[in-house]
Amino acid sequence: MRELSVVGGGVIGLSVAWRAAARGHRVTVYDPDPGRGASWLAGGMLAPVTEAWPGEEDVLTLGEASLRRWPDFARDLAEEGVDPGLSPHGTLVVALDSADAGNLEMLAAYLTELGREVEQLTGREARRAEPGLAGSVRSGLLVPGDLAVDNRRLLHALKDACGRHGVEFRRETVTELDALDGDVVLAAGAWTGRLHPALAGAVRPLKGEILRLRPRRGCLPPPVRTVRAMVEGRPIYLVPRDDGELVLGATQYEAGFDETVTARGVRELLEGAERVFPGIAEYELVEIAAGLRAASVDTMPFIGELGEGVFAATGHHRNGLLMAPVTADAAVAWLDGGPLPDEVAAATPSRRSEERV
Repeated sequence: MRELSVVGGGVIGLSVAWRAAARGHRVTVYDPDPGRGASWLAGGMLAPVTEAWPGEEDVLTLGEASLRRWPDFARDLAEEGVDPGLSPHGTLVVALDSADAGNLEMLAAYLTELGREVEQLTGREARRAEPGLAGSVRSGLLVPGDLAVDNRRLLHALKDACGRHGVEFRRETVTELDALDGDVVLAAGAWTGRLHPALAGAVRPLKGEILRLRPRRGCLPPPVRTVRAMVEGRPIYLVPRDDGELVLGATQYEAGFDETVTARGVRELLEGAERVFPGIAEYELVEIAAGLRAASVDTMPFIGELGEGVFAATGHHRNGLLMAPVTADAAVAWLDGGPLPDEVAAATPSRRSEERV
Protein backbone atom coordinates (compact mmCIF):
# COMPACT_ATOMS: atom_id res chain seq x y z
CA MET A 1 0.00 0.00 0.00
CA ARG A 2 1.28 3.47 -0.94
CA GLU A 3 0.34 6.95 0.20
CA LEU A 4 -1.20 9.12 -2.54
CA SER A 5 -2.19 12.78 -2.50
CA VAL A 6 -4.52 13.82 -5.31
CA VAL A 7 -4.63 17.57 -5.94
CA GLY A 8 -8.01 18.35 -7.45
CA GLY A 9 -11.44 16.86 -6.85
CA GLY A 10 -12.99 17.11 -10.31
CA VAL A 11 -13.82 14.11 -12.48
CA ILE A 12 -10.14 13.31 -13.14
CA GLY A 13 -9.01 13.59 -9.53
CA LEU A 14 -11.99 11.65 -8.18
CA SER A 15 -11.56 8.89 -10.79
CA VAL A 16 -7.89 8.51 -9.90
CA ALA A 17 -8.68 8.53 -6.16
CA TRP A 18 -11.41 5.90 -6.50
CA ARG A 19 -9.38 3.52 -8.65
CA ALA A 20 -6.27 3.92 -6.48
CA ALA A 21 -8.17 3.41 -3.23
CA ALA A 22 -9.93 0.37 -4.67
CA ARG A 23 -6.45 -1.08 -5.29
CA GLY A 24 -5.68 -0.71 -1.60
CA HIS A 25 -3.71 2.54 -1.60
CA ARG A 26 -4.23 5.18 1.04
CA VAL A 27 -5.59 8.25 -0.76
CA THR A 28 -6.21 11.87 0.23
CA VAL A 29 -7.96 14.33 -2.12
CA TYR A 30 -7.23 18.04 -1.72
CA ASP A 31 -9.91 20.37 -3.07
CA PRO A 32 -11.85 23.23 -1.43
CA ASP A 33 -15.08 21.99 -3.03
CA PRO A 34 -14.73 18.44 -4.41
CA GLY A 35 -17.11 17.40 -7.14
CA ARG A 36 -17.71 20.93 -8.42
CA GLY A 37 -15.65 23.15 -10.73
CA ALA A 38 -15.60 22.57 -14.47
CA SER A 39 -16.73 18.95 -14.10
CA TRP A 40 -19.98 20.08 -12.46
CA LEU A 41 -20.73 22.30 -15.47
CA ALA A 42 -19.78 19.86 -18.23
CA GLY A 43 -22.11 18.82 -21.02
CA GLY A 44 -21.33 15.16 -20.48
CA MET A 45 -20.52 14.25 -24.09
CA LEU A 46 -18.26 11.23 -24.54
CA ALA A 47 -17.69 11.91 -28.20
CA PRO A 48 -14.16 11.49 -29.54
CA VAL A 49 -15.36 10.88 -33.09
CA THR A 50 -17.49 14.02 -33.44
CA GLU A 51 -14.69 16.03 -31.79
CA ALA A 52 -12.17 14.67 -34.29
CA TRP A 53 -10.43 16.74 -36.94
CA PRO A 54 -7.45 16.13 -39.25
CA GLY A 55 -4.16 16.72 -37.48
CA GLU A 56 -5.46 15.58 -34.09
CA GLU A 57 -5.21 11.83 -34.62
CA ASP A 58 -3.41 11.26 -31.32
CA VAL A 59 -6.25 12.99 -29.44
CA LEU A 60 -8.78 10.81 -31.29
CA THR A 61 -6.84 7.64 -30.48
CA LEU A 62 -6.63 8.54 -26.79
CA GLY A 63 -10.30 9.50 -26.68
CA GLU A 64 -11.41 6.27 -28.31
CA ALA A 65 -9.23 4.23 -25.96
CA SER A 66 -11.00 5.86 -23.03
CA LEU A 67 -14.44 5.52 -24.65
CA ARG A 68 -13.90 1.75 -24.87
CA ARG A 69 -13.30 1.73 -21.11
CA TRP A 70 -16.45 3.69 -20.32
CA PRO A 71 -19.04 0.85 -20.18
CA ASP A 72 -16.95 -1.08 -17.61
CA PHE A 73 -16.12 2.15 -15.76
CA ALA A 74 -19.83 3.01 -15.49
CA ARG A 75 -20.78 -0.54 -14.52
CA ASP A 76 -18.15 -0.63 -11.77
CA LEU A 77 -19.42 2.68 -10.41
CA ALA A 78 -23.01 1.44 -10.45
CA GLU A 79 -21.93 -1.67 -8.54
CA GLU A 80 -20.36 0.63 -5.93
CA GLY A 81 -23.80 2.10 -5.31
CA VAL A 82 -24.66 4.95 -7.71
CA ASP A 83 -25.43 4.64 -11.43
CA PRO A 84 -23.67 7.49 -13.30
CA GLY A 85 -26.31 7.64 -16.04
CA LEU A 86 -24.49 6.50 -19.18
CA SER A 87 -26.48 7.14 -22.38
CA PRO A 88 -25.92 4.99 -25.51
CA HIS A 89 -27.96 7.08 -27.97
CA GLY A 90 -25.09 8.55 -30.01
CA THR A 91 -24.60 11.99 -31.51
CA LEU A 92 -26.25 13.81 -34.40
CA VAL A 93 -24.23 16.64 -35.95
CA VAL A 94 -26.32 18.96 -38.16
CA ALA A 95 -25.53 21.59 -40.77
CA LEU A 96 -27.59 24.77 -41.27
CA ASP A 97 -25.96 26.19 -44.40
CA SER A 98 -23.87 25.11 -47.36
CA ALA A 99 -20.56 25.86 -45.64
CA ASP A 100 -21.51 23.72 -42.63
CA ALA A 101 -22.74 20.96 -44.95
CA GLY A 102 -19.38 21.00 -46.70
CA ASN A 103 -17.59 20.70 -43.37
CA LEU A 104 -19.79 17.75 -42.43
CA GLU A 105 -18.92 16.02 -45.69
CA MET A 106 -15.22 16.57 -45.00
CA LEU A 107 -15.59 15.19 -41.47
CA ALA A 108 -17.54 12.16 -42.73
CA ALA A 109 -14.88 11.41 -45.35
CA TYR A 110 -12.09 11.77 -42.80
CA LEU A 111 -13.78 9.49 -40.26
CA THR A 112 -14.70 6.92 -42.91
CA GLU A 113 -11.07 6.87 -44.02
CA LEU A 114 -10.09 6.14 -40.43
CA GLY A 115 -12.61 3.29 -40.29
CA ARG A 116 -15.06 5.00 -37.92
CA GLU A 117 -18.79 4.32 -38.20
CA VAL A 118 -20.79 7.34 -39.39
CA GLU A 119 -24.00 7.80 -41.40
CA GLN A 120 -24.66 10.82 -43.60
CA LEU A 121 -28.26 12.08 -43.51
CA THR A 122 -30.28 14.49 -45.58
CA GLY A 123 -32.09 17.28 -43.78
CA ARG A 124 -35.32 15.31 -43.94
CA GLU A 125 -33.65 12.20 -42.51
CA ALA A 126 -32.10 14.25 -39.72
CA ARG A 127 -35.54 15.64 -38.79
CA ARG A 128 -36.97 12.15 -38.87
CA ALA A 129 -34.30 11.09 -36.35
CA GLU A 130 -34.96 14.18 -34.18
CA PRO A 131 -38.39 15.65 -34.98
CA GLY A 132 -37.76 18.91 -33.11
CA LEU A 133 -34.98 20.04 -35.45
CA ALA A 134 -35.49 23.19 -37.48
CA GLY A 135 -36.72 23.00 -41.05
CA SER A 136 -33.57 24.85 -42.12
CA VAL A 137 -31.32 21.89 -41.22
CA ARG A 138 -29.70 20.90 -44.52
CA SER A 139 -27.90 17.69 -43.60
CA GLY A 140 -26.69 15.61 -40.71
CA LEU A 141 -24.04 13.17 -39.60
CA LEU A 142 -25.13 10.38 -37.25
CA VAL A 143 -22.41 8.90 -35.04
CA PRO A 144 -23.94 5.93 -33.21
CA GLY A 145 -20.79 5.02 -31.24
CA ASP A 146 -20.63 8.23 -29.21
CA LEU A 147 -21.93 8.10 -25.63
CA ALA A 148 -22.98 10.67 -23.05
CA VAL A 149 -23.07 10.69 -19.26
CA ASP A 150 -24.92 12.73 -16.66
CA ASN A 151 -21.94 14.63 -15.25
CA ARG A 152 -23.57 15.42 -11.91
CA ARG A 153 -24.70 11.86 -11.29
CA LEU A 154 -21.19 10.79 -12.27
CA LEU A 155 -19.56 13.11 -9.73
CA HIS A 156 -21.96 11.95 -7.03
CA ALA A 157 -21.16 8.33 -7.92
CA LEU A 158 -17.40 8.97 -7.78
CA LYS A 159 -17.56 10.75 -4.42
CA ASP A 160 -19.70 7.94 -3.01
CA ALA A 161 -17.30 5.28 -4.33
CA CYS A 162 -14.32 7.18 -2.91
CA GLY A 163 -16.01 7.27 0.50
CA ARG A 164 -16.67 3.54 0.38
CA HIS A 165 -12.95 2.91 -0.11
CA GLY A 166 -11.76 5.22 2.63
CA VAL A 167 -10.57 8.19 0.61
CA GLU A 168 -9.96 11.20 2.87
CA PHE A 169 -11.12 14.62 1.64
CA ARG A 170 -9.35 17.77 2.75
CA ARG A 171 -11.15 20.95 1.71
CA GLU A 172 -7.96 22.89 1.14
CA THR A 173 -6.33 24.75 -1.73
CA VAL A 174 -2.85 23.37 -2.33
CA THR A 175 -0.16 25.92 -3.18
CA GLU A 176 3.01 23.92 -2.41
CA LEU A 177 3.53 20.26 -3.26
CA ASP A 178 6.28 19.85 -0.67
CA ALA A 179 3.68 19.85 2.10
CA LEU A 180 1.88 16.77 0.72
CA ASP A 181 2.40 13.18 1.82
CA GLY A 182 3.53 10.37 -0.45
CA ASP A 183 3.16 10.36 -4.20
CA VAL A 184 1.20 13.16 -5.85
CA VAL A 185 -1.22 13.25 -8.78
CA LEU A 186 -1.79 16.76 -10.14
CA ALA A 187 -5.40 16.98 -11.35
CA ALA A 188 -6.22 20.59 -10.48
CA GLY A 189 -7.54 21.47 -13.92
CA ALA A 190 -6.91 25.01 -15.10
CA TRP A 191 -4.92 25.76 -11.94
CA THR A 192 -2.41 22.93 -12.42
CA GLY A 193 0.08 25.11 -14.28
CA ARG A 194 0.66 27.10 -11.09
CA LEU A 195 1.73 24.03 -9.12
CA HIS A 196 4.68 22.63 -11.08
CA PRO A 197 7.30 24.41 -13.20
CA ALA A 198 7.12 21.77 -15.95
CA LEU A 199 3.48 22.79 -16.59
CA ALA A 200 3.92 26.56 -16.29
CA GLY A 201 2.42 28.07 -19.43
CA ALA A 202 1.39 24.64 -20.72
CA VAL A 203 -2.08 24.53 -19.11
CA ARG A 204 -4.34 27.56 -19.20
CA PRO A 205 -7.98 28.34 -18.33
CA LEU A 206 -10.50 28.41 -21.17
CA LYS A 207 -13.83 29.85 -20.10
CA GLY A 208 -17.09 28.22 -21.10
CA GLU A 209 -20.70 29.16 -20.32
CA ILE A 210 -23.54 26.65 -20.24
CA LEU A 211 -27.28 26.78 -19.66
CA ARG A 212 -29.71 24.21 -18.33
CA LEU A 213 -33.30 24.22 -19.50
CA ARG A 214 -36.43 22.20 -18.87
CA PRO A 215 -39.46 21.79 -21.17
CA ARG A 216 -42.68 23.25 -19.81
CA ARG A 217 -46.06 21.61 -20.23
CA GLY A 218 -47.04 21.55 -23.89
CA CYS A 219 -43.47 21.97 -25.17
CA LEU A 220 -41.81 19.58 -27.58
CA PRO A 221 -39.64 17.11 -25.65
CA PRO A 222 -35.85 17.47 -25.84
CA PRO A 223 -33.93 15.47 -28.44
CA VAL A 224 -33.25 11.83 -27.65
CA ARG A 225 -29.55 12.00 -28.52
CA THR A 226 -26.89 14.69 -28.31
CA VAL A 227 -27.31 17.26 -31.08
CA ARG A 228 -24.34 19.36 -32.22
CA ALA A 229 -24.08 22.16 -34.75
CA MET A 230 -22.05 25.17 -35.85
CA VAL A 231 -24.06 28.39 -35.90
CA GLU A 232 -22.24 31.28 -37.57
CA GLY A 233 -18.96 29.62 -36.71
CA ARG A 234 -19.85 29.01 -33.07
CA PRO A 235 -20.26 25.46 -31.72
CA ILE A 236 -23.60 24.56 -30.12
CA TYR A 237 -24.51 21.35 -28.39
CA LEU A 238 -27.72 20.12 -26.78
CA VAL A 239 -27.36 17.17 -24.41
CA PRO A 240 -30.53 15.60 -22.94
CA ARG A 241 -30.72 14.26 -19.39
CA ASP A 242 -32.87 11.40 -18.12
CA ASP A 243 -34.70 13.78 -15.77
CA GLY A 244 -35.96 15.83 -18.73
CA GLU A 245 -33.45 18.66 -18.50
CA LEU A 246 -31.42 19.80 -21.47
CA VAL A 247 -27.83 21.05 -21.19
CA LEU A 248 -26.98 23.76 -23.72
CA GLY A 249 -23.38 24.77 -24.37
CA ALA A 250 -20.91 26.04 -24.84
CA THR A 251 -19.16 29.31 -25.36
CA GLN A 252 -15.37 29.40 -25.41
CA TYR A 253 -13.32 32.41 -24.32
CA GLU A 254 -9.75 33.26 -23.48
CA ALA A 255 -10.64 35.16 -20.29
CA GLY A 256 -8.07 34.08 -17.72
CA PHE A 257 -9.63 32.93 -14.47
CA ASP A 258 -12.81 34.99 -14.90
CA GLU A 259 -15.88 32.85 -14.15
CA THR A 260 -18.61 35.45 -14.53
CA VAL A 261 -21.47 34.82 -16.95
CA THR A 262 -21.88 37.40 -19.72
CA ALA A 263 -25.11 38.54 -21.34
CA ARG A 264 -23.48 38.07 -24.73
CA GLY A 265 -22.63 34.45 -24.00
CA VAL A 266 -26.17 33.64 -22.87
CA ARG A 267 -27.66 35.40 -25.89
CA GLU A 268 -25.40 33.58 -28.34
CA LEU A 269 -26.24 30.20 -26.86
CA LEU A 270 -30.00 30.75 -26.84
CA GLU A 271 -30.11 32.26 -30.32
CA GLY A 272 -27.93 29.49 -31.72
CA ALA A 273 -29.95 26.75 -30.05
CA GLU A 274 -33.23 28.21 -31.28
CA ARG A 275 -31.99 28.07 -34.87
CA VAL A 276 -31.18 24.38 -34.43
CA PHE A 277 -34.09 23.32 -32.19
CA PRO A 278 -36.80 26.05 -32.28
CA GLY A 279 -38.95 24.58 -29.51
CA ILE A 280 -36.28 25.46 -26.95
CA ALA A 281 -37.54 29.06 -27.00
CA GLU A 282 -40.48 27.98 -24.79
CA TYR A 283 -38.39 26.01 -22.30
CA GLU A 284 -37.87 27.11 -18.72
CA LEU A 285 -34.35 28.43 -18.11
CA VAL A 286 -33.24 26.83 -14.83
CA GLU A 287 -29.50 27.48 -14.61
CA ILE A 288 -26.81 29.76 -16.05
CA ALA A 289 -23.17 29.17 -15.17
CA ALA A 290 -19.57 29.47 -16.34
CA GLY A 291 -16.57 27.25 -15.72
CA LEU A 292 -12.92 26.99 -16.68
CA ARG A 293 -11.69 24.15 -18.88
CA ALA A 294 -8.05 23.14 -18.52
CA ALA A 295 -6.72 23.71 -22.03
CA SER A 296 -3.28 22.46 -23.07
CA VAL A 297 -1.02 24.09 -25.61
CA ASP A 298 -1.76 21.44 -28.26
CA THR A 299 -5.23 20.01 -27.30
CA MET A 300 -3.55 16.84 -25.97
CA PRO A 301 -3.68 16.40 -22.17
CA PHE A 302 -0.63 15.87 -19.99
CA ILE A 303 -0.66 12.35 -18.56
CA GLY A 304 2.58 11.04 -17.11
CA GLU A 305 5.35 11.48 -14.58
CA LEU A 306 6.71 15.00 -14.09
CA GLY A 307 9.47 14.02 -11.71
CA GLU A 308 10.16 11.80 -8.75
CA GLY A 309 6.81 11.03 -7.15
CA VAL A 310 4.69 13.54 -9.13
CA PHE A 311 2.26 12.54 -11.90
CA ALA A 312 0.39 14.92 -14.22
CA ALA A 313 -3.28 14.29 -15.05
CA THR A 314 -4.43 17.59 -16.53
CA GLY A 315 -5.00 19.66 -19.67
CA HIS A 316 -7.94 17.60 -20.96
CA HIS A 317 -9.65 20.62 -22.55
CA ARG A 318 -13.19 19.55 -23.59
CA ASN A 319 -12.51 15.88 -22.88
CA GLY A 320 -12.15 15.56 -19.11
CA LEU A 321 -15.17 13.32 -18.65
CA LEU A 322 -14.36 11.28 -21.75
CA MET A 323 -10.74 10.65 -20.76
CA ALA A 324 -11.29 10.03 -17.05
CA PRO A 325 -11.11 6.20 -17.31
CA VAL A 326 -7.86 6.02 -19.29
CA THR A 327 -6.28 8.77 -17.17
CA ALA A 328 -7.18 6.94 -13.96
CA ASP A 329 -5.79 3.69 -15.37
CA ALA A 330 -2.53 5.45 -16.24
CA ALA A 331 -2.18 7.04 -12.81
CA VAL A 332 -2.85 3.77 -11.00
CA ALA A 333 -0.41 1.90 -13.26
CA TRP A 334 2.24 4.49 -12.38
CA LEU A 335 1.43 4.17 -8.69
CA ASP A 336 1.72 0.38 -8.90
CA GLY A 337 5.05 0.62 -10.70
CA GLY A 338 3.76 -0.90 -13.93
CA PRO A 339 3.76 0.31 -17.56
CA LEU A 340 1.30 3.00 -18.57
CA PRO A 341 -1.36 2.20 -21.21
CA ASP A 342 0.13 2.47 -24.69
CA GLU A 343 -2.48 5.03 -25.73
CA VAL A 344 -1.21 7.69 -23.31
CA ALA A 345 2.31 7.73 -24.77
CA ALA A 346 1.53 10.78 -26.91
CA ALA A 347 0.26 12.61 -23.80
CA THR A 348 3.59 12.43 -21.99
CA PRO A 349 4.58 15.72 -20.32
CA SER A 350 8.12 15.24 -21.65
CA ARG A 351 6.92 16.30 -25.10
CA ARG A 352 7.25 19.92 -23.99
CA SER A 353 10.99 19.50 -23.52
CA GLU A 354 11.24 17.78 -26.88
CA GLU A 355 9.37 20.66 -28.56
CA ARG A 356 11.78 23.20 -27.05
CA VAL A 357 14.75 21.23 -28.37
